[in-house]
Amino acid sequence: MEINRRHFIALIVGGAAGINATPLPWKSTDDIAIWTQNWPWVPVPPTGEFSHVKSICTLCPGGCGIEVRKVDDRAVKIEGRTDYPVNPGGICPLGMGGLQLLYNESIRFTGPMKRVGPRGSGKFIAITWDEALSTIAYRISDLRKQGRPEALAAIDGNPTMSTMASMIERLLKAVGSPNYVRIPSAEDTCRMTNLVMQGTEGPMAYDLENADYILSFGSGLLEGWGAPGRVMNAWGLWHEHTAKRKARVVQIESRASNTASKADQWLAPKPGTEAALALGLAHVIIKDHLYNADFVDAYSFGFNNWASSDGKKHMGYKTMVLNSYSPDQVAEITGLIPKDIVALARDFAGAKTPIATCGKGKGYLNGSLYEFMAVQSLNALVGNINMPGGVLVSDPPPLSPLPQTQNDTIASEGLKKHRLDHAGSGRYPFSKSLIGDFAKTITKSSKSPVNTLLVFSANPDFTLPDGGVFREALKKVPFIVSFSPYQDETSYMADLILPDHTYLEKMDDVVWPTGLQYPLYGISKPVVKPVYATRHSGDVIMQLAKRIGGSVGSSFPWKKYDAVLKETFLG
Repeated sequence: MEINRRHFIALIVGGAAGINATPLPWKSTDDIAIWTQNWPWVPVPPTGEFSHVKSICTLCPGGCGIEVRKVDDRAVKIEGRTDYPVNPGGICPLGMGGLQLLYNESIRFTGPMKRVGPRGSGKFIAITWDEALSTIAYRISDLRKQGRPEALAAIDGNPTMSTMASMIERLLKAVGSPNYVRIPSAEDTCRMTNLVMQGTEGPMAYDLENADYILSFGSGLLEGWGAPGRVMNAWGLWHEHTAKRKARVVQIESRASNTASKADQWLAPKPGTEAALALGLAHVIIKDHLYNADFVDAYSFGFNNWASSDGKKHMGYKTMVLNSYSPDQVAEITGLIPKDIVALARDFAGAKTPIATCGKGKGYLNGSLYEFMAVQSLNALVGNINMPGGVLVSDPPPLSPLPQTQNDTIASEGLKKHRLDHAGSGRYPFSKSLIGDFAKTITKSSKSPVNTLLVFSANPDFTLPDGGVFREALKKVPFIVSFSPYQDETSYMADLILPDHTYLEKMDDVVWPTGLQYPLYGISKPVVKPVYATRHSGDVIMQLAKRIGGSVGSSFPWKKYDAVLKETFLG
């Protein structure tokens, strides 16, 4: 037989196709995989007895239920719990990857450490817990002896209503410092919106599962907004029966996010013009008489023009919206087309259970009060507040407050000093914490007014969008203590590391997860014993208070953090 180029190629192609039609390549691939798994340097989980532990994920304020699969004492897999009301089986990618945060030694602090290199270099040496606690206790005690307890400050990234947040704020009050500062979140603006518009500081919740029209002003429904497992589960319900589905998702966002790309409709206004768009929609709803007049008349104030007790006349919401936010005016502001604004308003008002949400992206940062109030006014116009499929506004959960701190003269005088961030002042009457102003006050001072800074569950050097102002403030603070279990940008700027457990190693509480439509109090449980020489920050605070002694020590009568959780829940 003649062998030419064409016959040779046909032979090779035919041979390759024939081999792939046999089990040979697949068996070889399987054998190679087994062989590589038996290399001595490849880590292999030990064999042992299988077990499952149920807990709650606290990596974000969502508080999803998780079930951790274990082989003997080692956790090997994290899944969503099907028996937990927040996220019926759902779990986000971060929650599934939580084992990396537990076992990856290269990203964790394995015990207390002190800095030996330049700030930011990440050069630390290991020290004992006794040395670490003695160092920080001495500094705080010395500030109190100098009559400067307000020079102690804390930055807290724990959820607002959590027991850990109460413990950290309690420590500062006992010492005598008003400078307890929180990491901002969309929940702060939601609570302020509720306070101004409805007179309660309770959380804002959304009955997403029963809504048939979701108008999202930048909320990253698929990016981790709210309780991620729960929202993803709701998204599945909205799209469960494509042919029969009744829920419609409209995303208002200038960025082509994952949520925007998968929404039924996406409108991209100019960044920062979402509030004007919301009021433009309100203009159409009011002008076309599409609003719920019964709800507005019975449950609202200020819709029409009104006069105060002193006879002064005030413009009402209706007049303001009709005068300043016509579709043409709003189109000029937002860059959208007027007819699209009109159509969107009519669709929203025409739905049976429409709901408008806000809080951009994951909702980790606070937003514009103006925008949040404008969006909430849409929910009020259609009468979908405290209704199925609407926005639910409630009082805070009835947890037992911890007893008052036993302040001595030093603490009482320190608490009279003005906050460095000016929160609660005449300029910011509704704010409880303003970390941006806190950083600016430090950077603008010739000498840092903060002598010792404690940082809990937060990485503000990385997460704050302040253009590096916060990092400049950190450089001026003489002494920084980080309680982070992880090696991050802020902890690298610290002088002392007192590492906390990770969420899978400790007990903590979850109070009313973000956006959930009913009150819920949950307690996570340790899934594994602490892998490294870390300690629960709640226990460290009590140990630190006892070393400081006096009224500070007596303000923390509990022996373990578990007892504080019990008192919070049971009273």
